[in-house]
Amino acid sequence: MCDRIENISEGKVSFPRSKSFHGCRRHRSLLTAVLLLSSATLIAQAPPKAYAPPRTVWGDPDLQGIFTNATVTPLERPIEFAGKEFLTEKEVAEWEALAAKSHTDEPPREGETGTYNEFWDDHGTKAVSTRRSSLIIDPPDGRIPPLTKAAQKLIAERAEIRREHGFDGPEYRPINERCLWRASTGPPIFPVAYNNTYLITQTSGYVVILSEMIHDARLIPLDGRPHLPQTIRQYLGDSRGQWEGNTLVVETTNFNDQTRLEFGRPPFGSIRGIDEKARVIERFTRTAANTLIYEFTIDDPVTYTKPWTVQMPWVKTDGPIFEYACHEGNYALKNVLSGARAAENNAR
Repeated sequence: MCDRIENISEGKVSFPRSKSFHGCRRHRSLLTAVLLLSSATLIAQAPPKAYAPPRTVWGDPDLQGIFTNATVTPLERPIEFAGKEFLTEKEVAEWEALAAKSHTDEPPREGETGTYNEFWDDHGTKAVSTRRSSLIIDPPDGRIPPLTKAAQKLIAERAEIRREHGFDGPEYRPINERCLWRASTGPPIFPVAYNNTYLITQTSGYVVILSEMIHDARLIPLDGRPHLPQTIRQYLGDSRGQWEGNTLVVETTNFNDQTRLEFGRPPFGSIRGIDEKARVIERFTRTAANTLIYEFTIDDPVTYTKPWTVQMPWVKTDGPIFEYACHEGNYALKNVLSGARAAENNAR
């Protein structure tokens, strides 16, 4: 007694009754071959085993190391790739070649003193390994959501203040020019023009993220303590972390009102900024020995019409990280203001 093979694609095998022993044996031979082929196909199609990160001596996933997030992949999806979430290998190669060609030293324009040359820049040379056409993964169009009317009004008001009072004193200058804060420090953390390197260290109760740019080390407690009172607001906000499996999830609130609209300031700008009541959720996941996936979501209904999410790989790099000491050589701020005073005197 044997059965006819059917419904192989569904993993079901059945045989009707047969009077032929040889026919039955042939069916069984065929069945064995089909099952072996099906098993091989299922093994080949099985998803890759998730990376198991090393553990600290106290048992947490080990995120420690020095990483860089420099990449030629832009924050927002370029218009020419509208509707295309992922690029081909050929498009990525062309993109990287174009980026390399664009970052070459050129003499300053007439009347300019010049600025940093390419020796100091750290734009990266590679697109992200996922081949995404933008760092923004949500909304699906890969673009920053539209600003709210309240944010547009504030931008216009601050632009007018800068036109009228931008050189009156240091308080009117951008906070990155005053060495108080940079978009590369976050949260959230963005790749910028240079110094895109981060040192992550851990203890049993904290994760610490030291950014190369500017001078800040974020201390993220993991003990479940509540956020600071709403009356206490900080440049880096107030971060609280917890583990969800192998992912470190960090929620940051309590921003001050100084970083609003500072993200977009040249030459270090990446985005338009966030409101002091915004909430930022970051996710840090070790996905390979040399790779950490960093993802964040900005939830800021005061500034943006909907939340938006960014994802980028951080790649391990050699150290050490040297002191930035922005304030020690910050002649630009003094020169900008002294130049403005000289211009006022000449106008009299």
